[in-house]
Amino acid sequence: MEIQGIVEEIIFKNEENGYTIASIEHDYEILIVVGYMPVIKEGEMMRFVGEPTFHKTYGEQFKVSSCEVIEPTEVKAIIKYLGSGIIKGVGPSLAERIVEKFGEDTLDIIRFNPNKLLDIQGIGKSKLDQIVKSYAETRAMSDIVMFLQKYDISLAYATKIYNEFKEKTIEKVTENPYILAEEIKGIGFKMADDIARKMGVDSDSPYRIYSGIKHVMTLITQQGHTYAYEDQLVKEACDALRVSVDAVKQEMTELIIKGELHRTMFEDQNVIYLTPYYNAELNVCKKISKLNYSQIDMLSVDVHKEIEACEKNASITLADQQKEAISQSVDHGVMVITGGPGTGKTTIINSIIEIFERQNLKVLLAAPTGRAAKRMSEATQHESKTIHRLLEYQFSDAGYLAFNKDSDNPLVADIIIIDEASMLDILLMNSFLDAVSFGTRLIFVGDVDQLPAVGAGNVLSDLINSGFIKTVFLTEIFRQAQESMIVTNAHLINTGKMPKVNEKDKDFFFIKGKSANQVIDTIVGLCKERLPNFYKFDPIKDIQVLAPMRNSPTGVLNLNQCLQHALNPPSKVKEEKSYGDTIFRVGDKVMQIKNNYNIEWKGRYNFEKGKGVFNGDIGYVIDVNTNNKSLTVIFDEDREVIYEFGGLDELVLSYAVTVHKSQGSEFPVVVMPMFSIPPMLRNKNILYTAITRAKELVVLVGSEVQLKSMIENISHVKRNSGLTYMFKLIEEAFKEE
Repeated sequence: MEIQGIVEEIIFKNEENGYTIASIEHDYEILIVVGYMPVIKEGEMMRFVGEPTFHKTYGEQFKVSSCEVIEPTEVKAIIKYLGSGIIKGVGPSLAERIVEKFGEDTLDIIRFNPNKLLDIQGIGKSKLDQIVKSYAETRAMSDIVMFLQKYDISLAYATKIYNEFKEKTIEKVTENPYILAEEIKGIGFKMADDIARKMGVDSDSPYRIYSGIKHVMTLITQQGHTYAYEDQLVKEACDALRVSVDAVKQEMTELIIKGELHRTMFEDQNVIYLTPYYNAELNVCKKISKLNYSQIDMLSVDVHKEIEACEKNASITLADQQKEAISQSVDHGVMVITGGPGTGKTTIINSIIEIFERQNLKVLLAAPTGRAAKRMSEATQHESKTIHRLLEYQFSDAGYLAFNKDSDNPLVADIIIIDEASMLDILLMNSFLDAVSFGTRLIFVGDVDQLPAVGAGNVLSDLINSGFIKTVFLTEIFRQAQESMIVTNAHLINTGKMPKVNEKDKDFFFIKGKSANQVIDTIVGLCKERLPNFYKFDPIKDIQVLAPMRNSPTGVLNLNQCLQHALNPPSKVKEEKSYGDTIFRVGDKVMQIKNNYNIEWKGRYNFEKGKGVFNGDIGYVIDVNTNNKSLTVIFDEDREVIYEFGGLDELVLSYAVTVHKSQGSEFPVVVMPMFSIPPMLRNKNILYTAITRAKELVVLVGSEVQLKSMIENISHVKRNSGLTYMFKLIEEAFKEE
């Protein structure tokens, strides 16, 4: 449907993405229009395409899918247009004087013969320049948005594109539409490729192949690899782009010459990196090697007596492996402590902190995620930060993430302990090490059998496998931990053995399910009634459903809908907001799915303020405000964050989450479907990671065959990463010296 009207008032506008709520005069009535309208300004006559909708609070509205400015042609309309403030330097009085002289030709005069405006009282040379520039900018944005809409580019993306390229938008996009994938956040290669096709760009265009190779390489890094074998990359690029091998090799050479890709050789095979990942691995390898061999201040203490003091103060007896880990932390510049659940990693950390603080040495604690840092703080009673916060993250003027702490402004510490080190990806590791001074001790603590980081790299595993770094393996399970079947079964599963389930008064259960519907019904029943009634667990806050996959009947997406309906159904007293395929309702459990370093939060009780909500943070919807078009989430029981409706793409329901998203977290109860799991996810590490997230109870629901299949697949998913190989080269160089 198409309507026209004069914009009376802009009620709300998000300048970043162009989402707007405005009132227009249409057929002598006031109508509310909503949607992405970057070109809209008060006083303009506009044409809108969309459909009527009805909002339960605001009544009739018009949902806009596209819009364009219609310049006024009648004298009264021109006066209103110019006097609205749309053109800088022109107010109502001056607008009347201009139109009185030029009439219906006013806008043509401003556009094509502006010097005639000097005849108007009150317009001098500087005022004229201001009017001409403002009018040109207004016209340019409108023309550019219309140009982009011809290629089915949404108004939201059109706003981003215009904000990036301004008046050069048409020139740049026409020359190389693939620049959109390079420069505009949210526009990937596939979208740019679709736009290029509509613009008539040939499939064998060098621009397309150049951008397509980077796209394929990016997909490879998103699978966790830091590099690809050259033959593999060429084949995948040819298959994806449907072009010749020669064409791919030619543009790959161009990418290498320009420094966007890096070619090197591992064991007589050419490998290709995206350059930032090569630099990161090389820098990490060099820095770890130097830290490992750099001179550290030796402690003039009797380590055995210090350990005895720790035992006495905590009323514990440390195992030999724990004592070794503590002792090695005193003697080495870099070390790794790795072990599964119940092996005493936290006790070791506490003892190391105690010993170093007795020597008046500064200890810093950190972890890759907010959840892991919070757990570390609770376990040690010492402040622990995310690595991003430790490095004092900030944004550059261009909007890129940067760190205040680096080699020029290093961290001040005698020892830094990083927990949950299995979650470290290579880029974060590189940024962290850049801020570490020589002479600082580094201790990485983690469970190498957990899933590796979501980002590219295999940092903890590579450090261990290199043989270059002192590593202490914790294998002894302590008596108290042995009483938990969660711990016992985690170690059984880790060695490829079936878990012990359904033992009386224990904490690990398996319930059979013969169909997807039966599995879903059982999980819903467990969360809604059985576990809350029998164990007094809170059905939303205490119980976490973890699934290996997203898209299946027993995957995260469907389970979230089923659990939301059961645990937080629609209610007249609960406001809600539909966004895409998701309904967000007051009381819902939600998760942040991308790092947002700029979003502001405030303390609900202590009135603190800060910035940043991070990928994987879980919170609860406490308010949906349809008047302000916002939704409020509370994280960590205190931090309130307000999301504009246009920013809800950063949130998902989290009654069920993937196992990968659960890394670094702990939940009182974990419930996990074991049904129709795809072969690539039917992996022992996924199951091991899931059950070690539970503190008090695990319930698996589904097929014993699927469970057995996951456990028997004891091989790790191989990641291409070059750290281990680089460490070997450096070790050989040290030996030669």
